[in-house]
Amino acid sequence: MSRRHHFHIDYLGHSVSATVQTGHRSVVEILVDGKETGHTPIKDDGPVTVPVELPTEPPTAVTVRATPGPGEPSCLLLVPDGGEPREMAPRPY
Repeated sequence: MSRRHHFHIDYLGHSVSATVQTGHRSVVEILVDGKETGHTPIKDDGPVTVPVELPTEPPTAVTVRATPGPGEPSCLLLVPDGGEPREMAPRPY
């Protein structure tokens, strides 16, 4: 059975959302300001990283690290220059 888990964070004035779908077709989808900018399949319960760019001037490269399991999924936003990772808040929808 598939389940979809949603996460969100605002960073540098932009909305970054992640959907982690677990089950038969496991995948991570990333939206920046409502537009899909990253997509990667999940092969096991280990973390997967999805690089994306924020539409700043110049563009800012960030990475979303999704951990699908075991247990409840979680997502972190990894910022440039080794800054502290930021936890993405779960969204119940």
